[in-house]
Amino acid sequence: MNRILIVEDVNETRKWLCEIVRSAFPACGIREAATVRAGLAAAGEAGFDLALIDLGLPDGSGLDVLRRLQQTCPGAIPIVTTVMGDDASIVAALSAGAQGYLLKESPVELLTRHLLQLAEGIPAISPSVARRIMEHFRRTGPAASPDGELTAREREVLALIGRGLRNSEVAADLGLADSTVASHIKAIYRKLGISSRAEASWHATRMGLTPEP
Repeated sequence: MNRILIVEDVNETRKWLCEIVRSAFPACGIREAATVRAGLAAAGEAGFDLALIDLGLPDGSGLDVLRRLQQTCPGAIPIVTTVMGDDASIVAALSAGAQGYLLKESPVELLTRHLLQLAEGIPAISPSVARRIMEHFRRTGPAASPDGELTAREREVLALIGRGLRNSEVAADLGLADSTVASHIKAIYRKLGISSRAEASWHATRMGLTPEP
């Protein structure tokens, strides 16, 4: 890993992440950003091998930086580094193209090992996050109906909510009434055997409906 981007708004945490990165990759060059705006500007540069991106930034979501990075530097490995370990955050990150998800509460030694293992093709995912992912599929996988039961319109709606769009945004995008979108989502939930937008996002990714970042 020669060039690494770190997007983190808390100064002390950003320095801490820089130390971890330098411990794993002593010869690397690091570009730092503290806001979405600065992250987007940095992501416009080519040549990054790895990016550690926080989700909650003062001017928006780090997922916007992740998406931009994948457009401008598709060879980079984007990894979310956050304190948020809930299903919705994990789903949103994976749907946006994150190739890893590390919780900042993890021990320094574990975080360093995760980064080093990237060279072996091992995804950098905190153990508790991996357990949540496995539990999700154990819980929802068998109950899901075949993908073919969704109509073409329902698949369009699922693709959009999989990207994190609100009902009103989906309606505007597809030229539908809010009530129509709500009806489609209700039908999608019933057919897939799910009950939340987080689960819908998982299925959108699994079915290949979520657009590439």
